[in-house]
Amino acid sequence: MLPTLGYAAQASTTPLAPYRFERREPGANDVQIEILYCGVCHSDVHQARNEWGGAKFPMVPGHEIVGRVVNVGAAVTGFKAGDLAGVGCMVDSCRTCGSCAEGLEQYCEKGFVGTYNAKGRDGLITQGGYSNNIVVDAAFVLRVPTTLDLKAVAPLLCAGITTYSPLKHWQVGPGQKVGVVGLGGLGHMAVKLAAAFGAHVVLFTTSEGKHDDALRLGAKEVVISKNKDEMKQQAGQLDFILNTVAAPHDLNVFLSLLKRDGTMVLVGLPDQDPPALKVGSLIGKRRHLAGSMIGGIRETQEMLDFCAEHGIVSDIELIPIQQINEAWARMVKSDVKYRFVIDMASLKNGADAS
Repeated sequence: MLPTLGYAAQASTTPLAPYRFERREPGANDVQIEILYCGVCHSDVHQARNEWGGAKFPMVPGHEIVGRVVNVGAAVTGFKAGDLAGVGCMVDSCRTCGSCAEGLEQYCEKGFVGTYNAKGRDGLITQGGYSNNIVVDAAFVLRVPTTLDLKAVAPLLCAGITTYSPLKHWQVGPGQKVGVVGLGGLGHMAVKLAAAFGAHVVLFTTSEGKHDDALRLGAKEVVISKNKDEMKQQAGQLDFILNTVAAPHDLNVFLSLLKRDGTMVLVGLPDQDPPALKVGSLIGKRRHLAGSMIGGIRETQEMLDFCAEHGIVSDIELIPIQQINEAWARMVKSDVKYRFVIDMASLKNGADAS
């Protein structure tokens, strides 16, 4: 077994703390990665605090992983020691169902294996990227472009692909007016990517203080969503809306902004359902309300290559692992612009795991 050092939650009510555990030795199809950076996603908090149910402890969170390959199995041909590599939200799937066959492993009909808090095919509970190394089947490892700021690439493995996938699927592009609801970890990536796709981006936020940031990130207009007059001016004007807000809110307000045949896609997962949907708003303009999650491995690689071509990374705040509990508390309060990333060098420099 492979000795590993990380930070884990021992229960839903305990803070993260140093933790020693073991990973499997790399098999014939595996890639062993020394983790250099790991992004901090709000879903890490949801899972470690068991807010979605099904939490398995001890839990090492983290599914926005960037590092360097240190070992590969005998059957691996796509990676070699020294390569930069990434791991996102999945480390396996059934690979045989219709979704997997289409490269849509995120919709695996038997359920994909999450990077942490899931049972792998070996029967072991997966542990994530708040650690110094990880071993993953090569089929679920991404090639990381060498031209981008490595630490700012990490959030692309979740926040990036979560927003890229629906923009690509619904064919967002030039000539379209696209709304992005919320300017957080997901929203700021949605603005950057939609602008890179050539769309005219309108950012909807409740915070007047995010106006300048939204324009800097690529938005052409900023609307304060609690201002009824500003919202009224956008009524029936948008081709597509990417709604990144996880907190329950009135979807009808934003559906009314869509043109006929327009689509609003939800990527934020609330812990309770929003106010009742006014079906007439959908019927009257043949509008669509849809949902989307992460992308498959092929699409995630496409997203990384697109970001390299356009010079897109996440706006981050780099932290040592010893500040992770404070970072979680700030993230819950939306006090970060716009993604925390852990410098895993701090783990070997300052952790005292027992």
